Amino acid sequence: MEDRLRELWDFADLGGTEARFRALLDDVGTDDERAEVLTQLARVEGLREDFAAGHALVDEAEVLVAPDSTGRVRALLERGRLHRSGGDPESAQPLFVAAFILAKTRGDLSLAVDAAHMASLVDDPEKWTKQGLEIVVAHPELVRWLGPLHNNLGWFYYENGRYDEALDAFEKTPEAYGESGKAKTLHALGRSAEAAEAARRALELLPHDSHEEWVEEMRAIAAGS
Repeated sequence: MEDRLRELWDFADLGGTEARFRALLDDVGTDDERAEVLTQLARVEGLREDFAAGHALVDEAEVLVAPDSTGRVRALLERGRLHRSGGDPESAQPLFVAAFILAKTRGDLSLAVDAAHMASLVDDPEKWTKQGLEIVVAHPELVRWLGPLHNNLGWFYYENGRYDEALDAFEKTPEAYGESGKAKTLHALGRSAEAAEAARRALELLPHDSHEEWVEEMRAIAAGS
C-alpha cells in the first residue's frame, strides 16, 4: 500500500537519487518493475527541468508496462508531472485522473493519494484533495500525506478569500509550510500578533534553500509589517 520506492528519494540530492535508481535497474526482476524505476528517473529529469529527457524515459517505460499494472500507474503519474512542470496543466489533468482511478482500483493507495494530490494542483483542488483525504483517513498508515493534502487545500481557500477555512487547513499542515500559511492567513484576517508569531515559527523551520521572496515575506509579517 505504501510506495516502496519512496525510501530511495532524496529531493535535496537528485544526483544521489538518480544513482540509486540506476543501480536498482540492474536488480529488477520484471519488465513492470523496470518500468517503475524508469518513471522515477523521469521524475528526476523533470525536477531538473529536462522535460524532453523525462518524456523519453516515460516512453521507454510505457513499452514495458501491462495496461493494469503499477508501472502503468507510475507512467501516467510521471507523464502528468512532466506536463504540469513543463507548463501544460491541461495535458496533465486527465493523466492524473487516470492514474488515480487505476491506482485506487489496484489498491496502490499511496500512489492513488499522490495522483489525487497532483490532480488538485491542476483541477478542482477542493474535490481532489478531499478524495485523497478520504483514502488517508481510511488507511492511517498513509498519514504522511495529510500535510501535503491539507496544505493544498489551505492555499486553495486562501486564494479564494475563504480565510477561516484556510486557517483550519493550515492548522492541520505540519512544520514550516503550515506555519507560513497560517502566518499569511492570520495577517489577511487582521490578527497581526498571531500572524507574527506564526511567521517567526515558519522562519525557524524553513529549509535553508527556501525562496528569498518567501523568507522576506515571513520576515515582514514577523516584524508586524
